[in-house]
Amino acid sequence: MLTLKNISKVFKMGNEEVWALKQIDLAIKKGEFISVFGKSGSGKSTLLNIMAGLDRPTNGEIYIMNQPIHEMKETQITLLRKRYIGFIFQAYNLLTSHTALENVMLPLTFANINEKERRERGEEMLNAVGLYDRKNHLPKQMSGGQQQRVSIARAFVNQPQIVFADEPTGNLDSNTSDSIMQLMLEMIQKHNQTFVMVTHDDDTSEYANRIIHMKDGNIEHIEDKTKMEEYV
Repeated sequence: MLTLKNISKVFKMGNEEVWALKQIDLAIKKGEFISVFGKSGSGKSTLLNIMAGLDRPTNGEIYIMNQPIHEMKETQITLLRKRYIGFIFQAYNLLTSHTALENVMLPLTFANINEKERRERGEEMLNAVGLYDRKNHLPKQMSGGQQQRVSIARAFVNQPQIVFADEPTGNLDSNTSDSIMQLMLEMIQKHNQTFVMVTHDDDTSEYANRIIHMKDGNIEHIEDKTKMEEYV
């Protein structure tokens, strides 16, 4: 589903070069739940952005569904994201002037789905996350947990092959975090979707099949929970 070969990312700061990622090799299978875990500055968010096609590596190759996105033009990557990728942000990133339903329907609008089907699928997703009765509410009329549920509905409404999540519970209390994680787990299992999540929280990581431990731009080790063992 997703393959990274010798991925490096270098940022220039004046005359200095900062290596955010150092020769990363990683393969992710369809239906896997992957947690990219590490402290601030470990390179985990940079890795997520490159995997999602939001940033480009300095060196290396990246393939999504066998398509070489490192060779693609930006318009091609944008089209691929529309068709196959969903994204959940820590800060929700909802349009404040749009209702919950309108926010959820946005990916379907970009995919040129007709209005009737957009509304039906948007309402179905809001019902799935328990917010059908809030479909006409603006983000400011909802709690943080409710806003994150809307962002989850938006990420899944187009039935993407891969969903990326950047600290999806970072702004939530522990009880709300648990319910959000359970909700996302149910979503990905229902449709056998691949899920890649960045987090610095131990409890959140425990939901994953594999935990990619990042440190100083490297994969320090990978914890495979399906085998209950660790390997370098």
